[in-house]
Amino acid sequence: MINEILWIGLLLSSFLIVIFAYKLFGLTGLYVWTAVAVILANIQVMKTIQVFGLVTAMGNVIYSSLFLVTDIVNENHSKKDAQKAVWIGFFVLITTTIIMQISIQFIPDESDFLSQHITAIFSVLPRIAFASLVAYLISQSHDVWFFAKLKKRHKKRYLWLRNNLSTVTSQLLDNIIFTLIAFVGVFSWNIIGQIFLTSFILKVIVAACDTPFVYLARKIR
Repeated sequence: MINEILWIGLLLSSFLIVIFAYKLFGLTGLYVWTAVAVILANIQVMKTIQVFGLVTAMGNVIYSSLFLVTDIVNENHSKKDAQKAVWIGFFVLITTTIIMQISIQFIPDESDFLSQHITAIFSVLPRIAFASLVAYLISQSHDVWFFAKLKKRHKKRYLWLRNNLSTVTSQLLDNIIFTLIAFVGVFSWNIIGQIFLTSFILKVIVAACDTPFVYLARKIR
């Protein structure tokens, strides 16, 4: 039961941080959270957990908050500003991967006791990062495009529909791309299938839960 409690706590904390960042720093705050979330999600995804009886990789909640960010920016600002958030995340992930790949090549001093753990984490990052880069760029760009298209059609109406429809379809696209690139050859097809299905189910739940926060963000502006 502890995993379920922590998962719900992580979900609420992540969404509230997005709102606080927007309240305190405006558009800049959302861009900063994008950079933070991209890094955290790609580290978390290396850990597999069981939650609500389902086996899934972590990172789903933090990663899903990126769709909340782009939907808020798209709704309150513009499609161009939302796409900028996507490119910021893309840039951050590339630079983090490059810097950490150089860093783990350094020979540690005899007094060092964390180097092997850091290497264990970030030596896996290139594959995870590549999978994430491809999935992130395609799915986030789709989310920005689809939300803007729905917004143009419905104006300010049906925000709940625009938010969920754009996010869920984009999450499905992201899940397919990321799972195939990141996990094929690493896990069995049975585990991959479980990760894919449970990840998507949890992402749909997260997408539904972020709807009140989109409405709250619209009032903040």
